[in-house]
Amino acid sequence: MRFKYSTTDPSQDEFDSLPRVPLVLRYNNRQIEVVGLVDSGATVSVLPYDVGLQLGAVWDDGKANIRLAGSLGSRPAMPLFVMAQVGEYAPVRLAFAWVKSNDVPLILGQTNFFLEFEVCFYRPTLEFEVKPTSS
Repeated sequence: MRFKYSTTDPSQDEFDSLPRVPLVLRYNNRQIEVVGLVDSGATVSVLPYDVGLQLGAVWDDGKANIRLAGSLGSRPAMPLFVMAQVGEYAPVRLAFAWVKSNDVPLILGQTNFFLEFEVCFYRPTLEFEVKPTSS
């Protein structure tokens, strides 16, 4: 499946476009539609706090033991596993660092989005392709 790079604000132009993919997340019999930033430089996938709450997850400070790097380094994060579906592909189980902050985007990183999907970036045409690793 190919997707177009996109912006988050109408005032932005194509130079601000990034690879964002729509997906459906499922957890605890709840599902929500979200858009994730596909980031090959991110070690882990990151889930904003409010997205986890919308899915019905419960924050546990005792499980907030994931250490994040960069600008997220000071934020507590805990592991959260959810089912995710990209387009018509079969759902996969994704591992997220659920961050106790809403000032972060939903990031799809190496662990484990890039283990479940092959991603090819075509920056000159502002497109990227996502397909399951099993196909």
